[in-house]
Amino acid sequence: MLRYIQRRLLIMIPVLWGVVTLVFFLMYMLPGDPAATILAQSGGKAEAIEKLREQLGLNDPLPVQYMRFLSNAVRGDFGNSIFLRQPVMQIIAENLPATIELAIGALVVALAIGFSMGILAALKCNTWVDRLCMLTAIAGVSMPNFWLALLIMYLISAINTYYGVLILPITGQGGIQHLIVPSIVLGFAVSGSLARLVRSSMLEVLRQEYITTARAKGLSRRVVILRHALRNALIPVVTMLGLQFGYLLGGTVIIETVFSRRGLGRTIVDAIVWKDLPVVQGAVFVTATTYMLVNLLVDISYAVIDPRIRYS
Repeated sequence: MLRYIQRRLLIMIPVLWGVVTLVFFLMYMLPGDPAATILAQSGGKAEAIEKLREQLGLNDPLPVQYMRFLSNAVRGDFGNSIFLRQPVMQIIAENLPATIELAIGALVVALAIGFSMGILAALKCNTWVDRLCMLTAIAGVSMPNFWLALLIMYLISAINTYYGVLILPITGQGGIQHLIVPSIVLGFAVSGSLARLVRSSMLEVLRQEYITTARAKGLSRRVVILRHALRNALIPVVTMLGLQFGYLLGGTVIIETVFSRRGLGRTIVDAIVWKDLPVVQGAVFVTATTYMLVNLLVDISYAVIDPRIRYS
């Protein structure tokens, strides 16, 4: 197991190098000049813009800028933000917790809804319950996040106005109450895919002979479903959850914007708009690293879920 983890960590190095390199050159292909944008409000002249470009190192040849960036990135130093004039890692550290919080909240909602609908649909296969669960799952997959967010915001606002009581806050950040509605919106789409996969995996497992044997031994329905069927159906589901975590991190961009939440998603979008290359590079590096570590944990969990799986 230890050798497997070490090998996976070594594989992450060229992957991260490829990601940050691709983003580096793509950012330089975007139109716009960061120096001109910084001095635009002050009516900066060409001389001032050229001087600022020299200070920022933007006049250096692209290979020189790339090697300077790469040598600093190896040490974990992504420099300072061009516009905020703060260390990039400090900006990420201030915004990443809110994004992780929202992604975990959405994952909890997706697990609760997805597993409930998937198991219920499998147990009530080819009935109206099954069709209703799958219809809801398809709606979750098909419905755009921003549309669902605006719809729920309208409904909650109407309820708050009608009763004159703040049932749930709609926008902003704070305690867990501010996290409920964004988590439901973001997690609903993932719950649809999860429910369909849980249903198909459960149906396949429930047809196996060992399930018939477990029932013949007189085990209760709950024990057969939860201990024998569900555990053996988890492998493809856990795989999908690892992939969906990356979707949740990316999906927070829209949700953070609609619900006026601070987070890494909005930070990346603002940095791309302003062509703040150090912030984009640092945020992409942290996001990619988080995504790969989560998928490594998913792979390790296979051995916990199914004792037959061993890593050598």
